[in-house]
Amino acid sequence: QALAKVRADKQRESSDGFDGTWVAHPDLVPVAKEVFDDVLGDRPNQVGRQRGDVEVAAGDLLAVAGTLGEVTEQGLRNNVNVGIQYISSWLRGTGAAAIFNLMEDAATAEISRSQVWQWVHNGVALDDGRTVTRDLVQQTIREELDTIREQVGDEIFAKSRPDEARTLFEQVALADDFAEFLTLPAYDHLD
Repeated sequence: QALAKVRADKQRESSDGFDGTWVAHPDLVPVAKEVFDDVLGDRPNQVGRQRGDVEVAAGDLLAVAGTLGEVTEQGLRNNVNVGIQYISSWLRGTGAAAIFNLMEDAATAEISRSQVWQWVHNGVALDDGRTVTRDLVQQTIREELDTIREQVGDEIFAKSRPDEARTLFEQVALADDFAEFLTLPAYDHLD
């Protein structure tokens, strides 16, 4: 079942135009390679697969209000939970973490905290009408820390450096200025 999920994910990525991918374990390389080899054939990349109907300027990349889709409370909770759990794992010396049955790395946590930062700084509204504010994010952080404690148990939670993970997540998700990368301030907390 896990291999089928990996294969399906790599088929989606390759059909979306990606030239390569990453895997969580070396044993998955043959699966990913087979899928990408089937799509790429003898070509080194898919750069020729451009969409003529899409034109993107630099300013478009920052126009959060113009993006499609809805921001939900569950999306906010997921971003907070993943961000905190990854930072906790990173502080304990692990660069990849199993979160919600997926192997997540710094890139996922970076996306999570970046979305939260963007939502707060652009006053984005959730699908229920509430605005994503610092207060809402801090409330969500408290609630998600309780959820994480329930999921992993008190003993593991206590060892996971939750206070440091929370502080670092708040620092990179709620600061006035956008931090260059979430792990940079975390280096000061390594043993």
